Amino acid sequence: MARFSVQHGRWSLAALAGVWVVTAVVLGGNPEPAANRNGAAAPSGGPNADAPPAWSAESVDKAARTLPRLYSLLISRRGELIFERYYGGARRDRPANIKSASKSVISALIGIAVDRGLVPGVKAPIVTYFPELGRDPDARKREITVEHLLTMRPGLEGTSNRNYGAWVTSRHWVRHALARPMFAAPGEEMEYSTGNTHLLSAILTKATGKSTLRFANEVLAKPLGFTLAPWPRDPQGIYFGGNDMLMTPRQMLAFGELYLNEGRLNGQQVVSERWVRQSCEGRARDRRPGNPAFDPNGGVDPMRDRRYGYLWWVHEIGDYETCFAWGYGGQYVFILPELDLVLVTTSSPDVSDERRGHRRVVFDILERLVVAPVAGERLSARRVSEEPATD
Repeated sequence: MARFSVQHGRWSLAALAGVWVVTAVVLGGNPEPAANRNGAAAPSGGPNADAPPAWSAESVDKAARTLPRLYSLLISRRGELIFERYYGGARRDRPANIKSASKSVISALIGIAVDRGLVPGVKAPIVTYFPELGRDPDARKREITVEHLLTMRPGLEGTSNRNYGAWVTSRHWVRHALARPMFAAPGEEMEYSTGNTHLLSAILTKATGKSTLRFANEVLAKPLGFTLAPWPRDPQGIYFGGNDMLMTPRQMLAFGELYLNEGRLNGQQVVSERWVRQSCEGRARDRRPGNPAFDPNGGVDPMRDRRYGYLWWVHEIGDYETCFAWGYGGQYVFILPELDLVLVTTSSPDVSDERRGHRRVVFDILERLVVAPVAGERLSARRVSEEPATD
């Protein structure tokens, strides 16, 4: 089984271009102009620019059109854009609410803060930033570290699912999240909770002396060639950590390419290679009852064996490991380093991607229509290169 590992040399990718060099991308037969100056710095090329012989853009498009809530599907390979389609009235320049895919952006920001010494490390206890925990009667809360928040294992009862409404309507989101009862010792069990990533946003604000938005634009979005728009804040003005960020599909693709390229862009190490690698190591499994082994609409859940890294999900697609950002409704950034692939989808953020098999079709497109032909071409090329020379 392929794994995310630098020593295997699977994170190689040519440096990304400073701007898109697409002069006319065919979307449903209609050419569109090149991306504007505020678009993402991303790989150059056009549809089918580096597509393998077995690749069929028509097959991908046909399958995508069976998803009524799908808004966009983009695929890049070896730094080249090989597929870009928009559906349901969506446009290239229209930002999408990426929902919990925002968590992977928060992960990158924490990594940059650690790299720059603004956060002392993932083992730093969060009581440093929230001294009120020193007065909490449950001493286990003083053992919670930054890493526990990154892996959803602080042991705090979550603020998501049935607790979400009470949390986001509270007067103080940080205090509300910290006041949740402990269900386990820190590091023992995973419970997915957006409260954890909001605490990380609060830590970024305290550690950098800047808002999460400003820090994100300075250290991440600007190097990638775009600007993040403001997204919701809590009553104290802290930007929502781990939800409701706005990005265009091309900006999402550029973010994925950054991780495919070991955190480098045009010779600049935006995120450390070590952080990228650590983020994509599966460290935990979700304990929620809402993590079913079977899709409620019938069939096996394609992500039943998923694992969690530093706010990135880890899973296998065919025989290849993918590290991916995932937001409610079907906002995805898939990274497959062994195949030099990045795939992005955006969908309606208002309906679960479990409904009507949306998630299963997305995974089927990725595995059957993208990964399989690319892997087949790669295997064929390897066999040709290994054939002995003849007279």
